[in-house]
Amino acid sequence: MNTDPIADYLTRVRNAIKANHRVVEIPASNLKKEITKVLFEKGYIANYKFEDNGPQGNIKVALKYHPITKISAIRSISRISKPGLRKYAGIDNMPRVLNGLGIAIMSTSKGVMTDKEAKQLNIGGEVLCYIY
Repeated sequence: MNTDPIADYLTRVRNAIKANHRVVEIPASNLKKEITKVLFEKGYIANYKFEDNGPQGNIKVALKYHPITKISAIRSISRISKPGLRKYAGIDNMPRVLNGLGIAIMSTSKGVMTDKEAKQLNIGGEVLCYIY
């Protein structure tokens, strides 16, 4: 049993980048699927595919690298709100990742989105992770 599935997801992606893998396979959940969609929309991953095999299913994530320098599009990916200490952000104290160059993925009442989208919708929520 895994106590923090989001941290496991981020660690699998981080380890795959360090090992220069093209594709990483992750056990699926609804929250992980939404995080994967946000990463794809913002251009941090090349592609993704949801596979429904068994009760849980898998997410296949194709990582994105620069064609010449082979540097990953994701420089850093870190978990912020942990099961032992949840971090919430309202409109007033919305996080700025790398002075606005990175994104913070947030879980809000309107779904999983980036910090900029949450600010436009004027809602706060739980800060899941920082990516840049």
